[in-house]
Amino acid sequence: MRRSASGAGRGRSARLGDAAIAAVTVVALGSGVWLLDGTGPHRPPQPTAAEGRFDPGGGRSAAPGLPPSPPLRIRVPAIRVNAPLTGLALTPSGSLDAPPAKEMNLAGWYEAGTTPGETGTAIVAGHVDNADGPAVFYDLGALKRGARIEVDRRDGTVAVFTVDAVEVYSARDFPDAKVYGAAPRPELRVITCGGGYSKTTGYQGNVVVFAHLTGSR
Repeated sequence: MRRSASGAGRGRSARLGDAAIAAVTVVALGSGVWLLDGTGPHRPPQPTAAEGRFDPGGGRSAAPGLPPSPPLRIRVPAIRVNAPLTGLALTPSGSLDAPPAKEMNLAGWYEAGTTPGETGTAIVAGHVDNADGPAVFYDLGALKRGARIEVDRRDGTVAVFTVDAVEVYSARDFPDAKVYGAAPRPELRVITCGGGYSKTTGYQGNVVVFAHLTGSR
């Protein structure tokens, strides 16, 4: 699967501007090989319609944006995620590179864009599985609104986000502007593969978590 992205970056000259980010795509974030026919008991969970009722406020006020600082680790206690983060750059073809598939407990962040906790839309991506089994974001589709996401940053702060919605989109109907669009407050998107699996086409869409900053420590 490949997705176009728009408006994820902000600010400093070291980053891509909104116009440049419109050309970024995300490579596949799951192999599905271990699923065999994709219908067995090991199929990744998918979000329910109730979790997909998008509430940009999340019922809580946004915290003030933090200064830019690269993220080091992401934790999602509700689904037992505690993973290091690696920077993701663009490939020569213009795609956003994925974390190494063999590293099952590794996620990546788009390092040419907004850093998590900073005002804007920060992007984190990780595999749902690889040929050996479930990977870092296998249970992302089971996350609920109101859940907490924490990101450890290089400057020693921890950015705390609250989940506003969890949605799944097909490859043909992926809402680029909604997922990647620039934001006036600190927001986070966490992305993996989802939306069913086919032997011939692989995963048919993406699970996307929408969250906003509600605190730091």
